[in-house]
Formats: sequence, C-alpha cells, structure tokens
Amino acid sequence: MASPLNEPRLKYVTCASQSGLHRMAYWEWGDPDNDRVLVCVHGLTRTGRDFDTLAARLSPHHRVVCPDVVGRGRSDWLANPAGYVVPQYVADMLTLIARLGAERVDWLGTSMGGLIGLGLAGALAMSAPARAARAEFGLPPQRTLRMGRMVLNDIGPKLDMAGLARIGEYVGRPGVFDSHDEAVAYVQSVSAGFGPHSREQWEQLTRHVFNYKDKHWVKHYDLAIAKAFELQTPQAMQQAEALLWAAYASLPEPVLIVRGAQSDLLLRETATEMLARNSQARLIEVPGVGHAPTLLTPEQIEPVADFLLAP
Repeated sequence: MASPLNEPRLKYVTCASQSGLHRMAYWEWGDPDNDRVLVCVHGLTRTGRDFDTLAARLSPHHRVVCPDVVGRGRSDWLANPAGYVVPQYVADMLTLIARLGAERVDWLGTSMGGLIGLGLAGALAMSAPARAARAEFGLPPQRTLRMGRMVLNDIGPKLDMAGLARIGEYVGRPGVFDSHDEAVAYVQSVSAGFGPHSREQWEQLTRHVFNYKDKHWVKHYDLAIAKAFELQTPQAMQQAEALLWAAYASLPEPVLIVRGAQSDLLLRETATEMLARNSQARLIEVPGVGHAPTLLTPEQIEPVADFLLAP
C-alpha cells in the first residue's frame, strides 16, 4: 500500500486580488514538516497534477507543492479576468509560501510557471534594500524568503511571438466533447509539441484539464484567461522582458534550463543567451519535443531530479 506521503493531498489557501478574495488549490506531496520545499507550477492552461509523476519521484526528499494557478483546476476563478496576469500569480505564490512556512524554496516552472518563478525572484530581489535598511537602523530582521535552485522548463525571459500566437489560437476556445476519447484527441492535437506519448500518458494529460459536466467533457479552466492574454501589447512585452532578464540574472543559486529541441517558444538563441547571462545556468535539450517537455518519463525526470538533489 502506498504511503499517504507519496500521494497528493489537496489543500487550499485564500489569496487576495483587486476584485476580492479567492481560493487557490494546491497539491502537496511528501512530509509536510520537511524544510526542503519544491514548488512546481504548470503552464497556461494546465494544472498542478501535471507533476504527479515527478512529485512521486521527489517526495521522499522534498515537500513537493503543486498549485493550481487561479482560474485553473480546483482553484477559484477571478471575478475580473484582467487579474489573470503574472503579478497576480506572484502575489498568490507569496501567500502560498507564507502558508507553507518556508524560508527557502526550490522552483520548477513549466512555461507560465517559469515566468511566475522569475517574477517571484524579481520581487525578492527588490525587497533586499528594505532588509538592508532595517539592519542599518538597528531594526530586528524580518523573516525572509530565499529562492533556491530553479528549473525553467522550456521558458526564458524572452518569448517568441510566433509561439505565443500559436497558443493564443486555442486558449479561449470552448472545449465541449461528448466522450472522453474526444477530449483526449483534442488535448493531443493542441499539445503536439509535447512529443510522442503513450495512450495512457495522453489520458493522464487530459484527466485534470477536463471535467465531466452535464453529460459532456468540458475544459477545466476559465476561458477568460484568454482576455488578459490578448491584451498584451508589444510595448508591455518589452518592459516585461527587461524585468525578467534582470530577475534571471540575479538568481542566487544554480539554474537548469530544460528546452524542447523543437520548441517554438524558447528558441535556441535565447537559451544560449541565458547561459551567457547567468554563469550558474546549464542547459539540457530534450530531443523530439517542442513546447514543452511533460516530465513524465525517466529520461526527462532524472536529469531534473539529479539537479535538484545535488549537494
């Protein structure tokens, strides 16, 4: 019989946005008293259950926490869809980490989850002067959060616009299917970049992003996340990119960049630039995969585990 520590436990944390309070769901694996915390955050339309296989592998060593970002999975939807942006997600993650009582977290972010991690790292870097000022005036130090090792799964500070356009084509489209097989076929069609998978793996990738409702299988996320996605202007993207590069360069501990060798979102030249801008970064490429590696196979999981478990 599997230990309860090796199974996901569903929990909730209450977060705030400009339109009120919302609950964010998260899945916790491993010993809840373990100080070694790994936060795994999914892509734009996915859920925290994407990391089940990886979390089972790492839960003997880490307390693994996999949130459903607001608007997805078991989390609430926002009253104002303009809140579906990285700054709101970073605020929610800070609330979650405060609930966990963690002073240091390792981070694994796939696509959007990586951008949230970089946003969090930037926010922590900006708080450093305030901590220094407290020390200068003899004030007691506040409890601080440190960013540990980071895994960026097919994401970087610079995004390819063609790749974003491809994702934007399907994000806001309703998905209603008469059978589970049709839902699996849909996920397989829009997620071709995930690379070859078995039928069982495609079913796993479908299970938590569709709900059975009124005799139909429907998408398990707020379609309104597409509205904030569509409002991004080239100017806003340039400003965000500058902030993300600064956050990336300031990461205090080693970084692992995982790139699908055929990715249309994290281009090879961007990955090369990332290596040049951070001496603690290293890159692995997954052959036969685009955006993004699903971390479901030993070939993809073990390099990540080796990196996170290294002394």
